[in-house]
Amino acid sequence: MPSSHSATVTALAVAVGLQDGIGGSTFATALILATIVMYDATGVRLQAGRQVEVLNQIVYGLPAEHPLAESSPLGELLGHTPPRVITGGLLGIMTSTIIYLISHSGNNT
Repeated sequence: MPSSHSATVTALAVAVGLQDGIGGSTFATALILATIVMYDATGVRLQAGRQVEVLNQIVYGLPAEHPLAESSPLGELLGHTPPRVITGGLLGIMTSTIIYLISHSGNNT
């Protein structure tokens, strides 16, 4: 499943670039935001998800009399792999570009 966060921030950056140009501070801000979100999805959040997997395995291995033995498992779906983030980014680029082209197709006359 592609990263919806990556698709959203990439679509935002592309839309700003198409509408206002890539030389302005608005585009630079949108591009930095997209970079941070995509880095977070593949780096910090993915590693946190892997740590949750290990913690769940530790809890499953606890003896029955341990106070945490009956605790419910933590959610493991936190981050995205790089291909999912890239796919989300490409989806955002395509979506934003298509919407821009459709909205400006009648303005050429």
